[in-house]
Amino acid sequence: MIDVIIDTLMDSIKLLPFLFLAFLLIEILEHKLSSKSKKIIEKETKYGPIIGGVLGIIPQCGFSVMATNLYVTRIITIGTLIAVYLSTSDEMLPILLSEHVDISIIVKILLIKLFIGILAGFIIDFIVSKKNIVKEEYDICEEEHCHCEKGLIHSTLVHTFKSLIFIMIVTFILNILMHYVGENAISKIFMKDNIFASLLTSLVGLIPNCGASIMLSELYIKGAISFSSTIAGLLTGSGVALLVLFRTNKNIKENIWILSAVYLIGAFSGIIIEIIERLI
Repeated sequence: MIDVIIDTLMDSIKLLPFLFLAFLLIEILEHKLSSKSKKIIEKETKYGPIIGGVLGIIPQCGFSVMATNLYVTRIITIGTLIAVYLSTSDEMLPILLSEHVDISIIVKILLIKLFIGILAGFIIDFIVSKKNIVKEEYDICEEEHCHCEKGLIHSTLVHTFKSLIFIMIVTFILNILMHYVGENAISKIFMKDNIFASLLTSLVGLIPNCGASIMLSELYIKGAISFSSTIAGLLTGSGVALLVLFRTNKNIKENIWILSAVYLIGAFSGIIIEIIERLI
């Protein structure tokens, strides 16, 4: 139990600087920039999925957290957000490198995730622009009642503390489950040679914890899951970003829509890759 508590604290503390910087940036953009400047920023999001996809490759879940907070205030588009979620490597890259996995395989995984993330981001932005799915805007300062008149640093600290506490509580619960159930027992439920195994690994990837990408990477290294199933799970694995989304974005239906989109893209991408591998 002590190990679980320590792991939870460490996982949460690692996110602290990313959370603080994200909220500080939002405060500056919300309260210091003019309406004209904001419109310019919004216009520059045309190629957001490309930028988001590339940044998402960086092996930390901090960028997905930052992207979530920027999306909540509508500084970036929903397509850019999903591009970040899908391309995010989280803890996968350092794990594969430390286990001396062939560099060509690592590059292949990263490029596939990047391609799917960017493609999905542009498609989703196109659909949203046509269907007008997202209409609401969320002002963090107004909704959280953080007394922004006390200064940028004060309000940023309030937002950071509230989000960190929420993340720590949920992460602790998830860490207990993963600790007592065990990696070996969990690996038995995956159907390695089944074409629909990606439906399961994509669910695992949705677990809002850095441990999800670590577990998927280890299972792949040990041969417990296939390459396609690994891709599916890593596509949906955006670390704790989904927790931040549900914590800060008040539009629950929109959150569920984003969650469902990420899952379906990850799962069906895995199935398609599995079919291609069998045909080849």
